[in-house]
Amino acid sequence: MTHLSSIQKPKELHPHAEARRREALTGLLFLSPWILGFILLKLIPILAALVLSFTNFHLLTPGDTHFIGLDNYIKFLGDIPGWASLAGSLGYFLTTVPLELGVALGLAAILSSGRLRARGLLRSLFFMPSIVSVTAIVLIWIGLADPHTGWLNQLILIPLGLPPVIPTYGFGDSNQLLMMTLWSIGPGFLIMYGAMQGIAPEIQEAARVDGAGPVLRFVGITLPMISPAIFFSLVIDLIGAFGGYTLTDRSYLFGHSVSPMDDYIRTTMFSNQDLGYAGALAWIMFAVAMAIIYFLFRSARNWVYFPEDSKDETTF
Repeated sequence: MTHLSSIQKPKELHPHAEARRREALTGLLFLSPWILGFILLKLIPILAALVLSFTNFHLLTPGDTHFIGLDNYIKFLGDIPGWASLAGSLGYFLTTVPLELGVALGLAAILSSGRLRARGLLRSLFFMPSIVSVTAIVLIWIGLADPHTGWLNQLILIPLGLPPVIPTYGFGDSNQLLMMTLWSIGPGFLIMYGAMQGIAPEIQEAARVDGAGPVLRFVGITLPMISPAIFFSLVIDLIGAFGGYTLTDRSYLFGHSVSPMDDYIRTTMFSNQDLGYAGALAWIMFAVAMAIIYFLFRSARNWVYFPEDSKDETTF
């Protein structure tokens, strides 16, 4: 005898399950060009570089390629130019990233003021240079600083008795490097500006009623509450400082890179035709960058404010 309780009822589908499935498929359809491009143009070359790093692959003699184990990584231990390039990338990170964060944070604070007019226009103008090609940026800089026709020298520096700026190609000039650093603050500025806009006005008003001035409110309220945005910008700028702009096709200009280590890898690959050692250098730089990022994530618990964590702590 069959009991009615033993008969399993068919599982009822969520009333919006079909709509959700269509939305997911539509989203994947729009993302498919990026996913396909990432797999073919980024992921496969990255994994191929890892495989090549364990070989002696040479562009001129590919037929003589064989597995050499960790020899390329051991070779780096005695490579003085390689260590100098890695130290240069670290120095570039320590000098430019704090400058980028500071200027982006200052601009976001200024544009968050309710007294400022035309904030939408200014926001667009500050972000627009970051989407311009790096080659176009430097060519514009060269035109502005031209000794004969550039207005920077003719209208400002020379009348004030200051030495004129002589533009050069590439990144050997510290003035151009500083210009490039400040020119690319758009994404970080927009991230911090959006975080500041997300702070509830009631919190600022309560602090103002308690007698806190603008500086105290900024240091005691704004900075802690936007610390996740600062942390995110710090990680993105770190990746860029170590050559990550190559992933967005923005790092090279006239054969030079903003990262000395990135430039050294390019020289090893194309000038020396040593793809095996270049792959090892790339993965060494990746390991160093990931180690720093890991340290940043471990230290984030001490200075980054995560609202969801504070909610969990108050939940019994």
